[in-house]
Amino acid sequence: MRAPFVLSGSNKPGGVPSGAAGGLVVIPAGRARSNHAEVARRLGTAIIAGRYPAGARLPGDGELLAAFGVSRPVLRESVKTLAAKGLLTTKARVGTVVRERAAWNMFDADVLAWHLEAGIDRRFLRDLAEIRLAVEPAAAALAAERRGPADLVALEAGLARMRDEASDSAGFAEGDLALHVAIAVASGNPFMRSIGGVIEVALRASFQLSAPVEAAEREATLTAHAAIVAAIADRDPAGAAEAVRRVIHNGLRRHGAAA
Repeated sequence: MRAPFVLSGSNKPGGVPSGAAGGLVVIPAGRARSNHAEVARRLGTAIIAGRYPAGARLPGDGELLAAFGVSRPVLRESVKTLAAKGLLTTKARVGTVVRERAAWNMFDADVLAWHLEAGIDRRFLRDLAEIRLAVEPAAAALAAERRGPADLVALEAGLARMRDEASDSAGFAEGDLALHVAIAVASGNPFMRSIGGVIEVALRASFQLSAPVEAAEREATLTAHAAIVAAIADRDPAGAAEAVRRVIHNGLRRHGAAA
C-alpha cells in the first residue's frame, strides 16, 4: 500500500528542531545545496525515521512533485540518489519501494547525517562506537608504525586547536575531527581514510549531545587525545591503539550509552 507524503517533523522546510523526543535526539543537518539534494535529504530522513517502512511504496510522482514544488527531472534525480545509497528500489508495475535497512549504505556520509536528523538513540551511538572500535585502534597502530613528519604536524595541529578552543565550540569539534582524520591518513591505508565519514558523524553526534564542558571532563578528553598523539609519535602501536579505545569508551560513558 502506498503511503501519503506528509510534511511533518524533519520534512518541514526550514530545518528540524533539535532536542529529545521519545528517547531520540535530533541533530539538524541544514538545507542541502541543490534542489535534488534537498529532496533526497527530506525523503531520506523520512525513510530513516520510519514514516516509510521497508516494503512501503512511495507516493506517486504527482503527489511528491506537489509536496516538494520541484520539477520531474529533479524528483527523478533525487530518487536515483536514494537508490544508489540503498534506500530505494524501483520495480516495474510496482513503483518506488523502500528497501530493508540491511541494504542501506551506512558508510555513506549522507545516510549517516540523515540518521542524526531523523533522531538517534543510545543504540545508534553504540553501533557507531562498535565500528569505530573495530577500525580506529588498528588505524592508530598502523599510524604509529608508518607516520611521517607531516603526519605528526597534522596530529599536533588538531590537538592544539582542541586546547585553544572552548569545549562547546565548533572549533573544538573541528580540532577533534582533524586529529582523528590525521590518524587515518597516517595509517597509510586508503580504506582507513574512507571510513572518515563514520568518524565525522560520530564526533558530530558526540559534540552535539555532550561536549566535555566540565573542567574535569575537558581535561580528561584533552589528556586522552594527547596520549594518542604521544603514542604515535613514540612509534608505540599497542599504546596508540589502547589510547584510541579509551577515547571512544569515554565518549560512550559521557553520553550514557556505554554497555
